[in-house]
Order: sequence, then C-alpha cells, then structure tokens
Amino acid sequence: MTDETGADDAGIGAVTEWSGGFSWIAHPEEDAERASHALATDAGVWVIDPVDADGLDDALGELGDVAGVAVLQDRHTRDAAAVADRHDVAVSVPGWMELTREKLDADAEATGETLAGTDYAVRELTRSDEWEEAVLWNGSTATLVVPETLGTLPAFGAEGDTLGLHPAVEEAPELLAAWEPEHVLVGHGVSVHEGASTALAAVFDSN
Repeated sequence: MTDETGADDAGIGAVTEWSGGFSWIAHPEEDAERASHALATDAGVWVIDPVDADGLDDALGELGDVAGVAVLQDRHTRDAAAVADRHDVAVSVPGWMELTREKLDADAEATGETLAGTDYAVRELTRSDEWEEAVLWNGSTATLVVPETLGTLPAFGAEGDTLGLHPAVEEAPELLAAWEPEHVLVGHGVSVHEGASTALAAVFDSN
C-alpha cells in the first residue's frame, strides 16, 4: 500500500491505498461493507460506484482532478450523481445498461469500450432483467474491477477464502478466467492486492 493521497486521514471510512489509487468503505459497520474506488489515470481520477462520505472530495483532490464517475452495476448507483455534480463531471454507464440508467438520479453518458482517456477496458459480465454488471480490466497495471459477482465478505465464500462468488451467482463467469490480475477491486469488502491471481483461480477451483 502507498500513502500518496492522504486518503487514510480524510475520515472517509476504511481506506485501502495502493499504487493505482485508493478504495474506501464509507460505512464499515454495515454488513454489506459497500466499497468504492478512485482510480488514478492519465486522464485524471475515475470514481467507481461511489458511496459519499465526509472528506471524500479532499481525498480525491489529493489524487488529482476528477475525470468522471462510473457506475458498473445496477444496484450500485449509490451516490454517483451527487459526487459527479460536485465535481462537474458526467456519470458514465455502459451503453447497454438500461436497468442501471433507470435507477440513476441523473442522465448518464455511455462509457464506450474504455473509460475515456484510460487503459481501463469496459467489458460486459452480466446482463439480465434483474442484474446488470460490467467489469474493468487494465492490462498495464493488471487491475481487475468486479463490482458485485466477486467479493471478500464471509457471505461470498467459504471460511479461509480470499475471494468468493456472490451468494446469488452459481457459477463463476468464464470471462473472469481470461485475466491474471495483481489487483482485484470489489464492491463489497476489502479489495485484494496480494496474491490476487491465486485468489481468483481459487474461485474457479472451488466452483
């Protein structure tokens, strides 16, 4: 972990800092431990599925100017509109995510194949009438963002598992087997920055 942003002192909840940005759990006392991410890119800071918190703007400012806010899962609209409005940026959602757009409190731009100005590719993971989810993959930093299908809470796996599947997901999506990440950022629980590829492979081995 790094201490480049000063996020740990910003009062935004439980914070994990790493070379590519920082993640925060605004309300660590919640059973769901909703996690959000700030990604440092050449285009600026992309904020992923944010849950708002006092001190968040200061922490983001230490990392850089906010380039955009992205929502990757239909139940993760959270505080995206409020954060985007304060930073005068758009909320971006993959173009195929109709359910997510219906739940947003703001108009949304389409992400395209990548987050604009970045190496983060946007890939469809799940699309149904009840569940929409996209993932991000950055090959240059070996960073995988999976907002809902994977998590690190006890409900997501057996005791001792680093990563696990959402309780409602019966089988790990084959798309996730295509990558060997060094970082796996999740939407519930603390993200994985050590042994991430091994942890991801274990999800398939135990599935």
